[in-house]
Amino acid sequence: MTELGKYASTVLTAYGASLVLLAALIVQTVLANARARRALEEHERRG
Repeated sequence: MTELGKYASTVLTAYGASLVLLAALIVQTVLANARARRALEEHERRG
């Protein structure tokens, strides 16, 4: 593993936070897409 020196915990924490936030954005986008798709199907079904 690359030697990060005295900043290892800071760098790894930043990477971890970034990954968590990116994963949350992906999940939020997928869920919003599913809601929009259901709403569109319902709207089309009603005519």
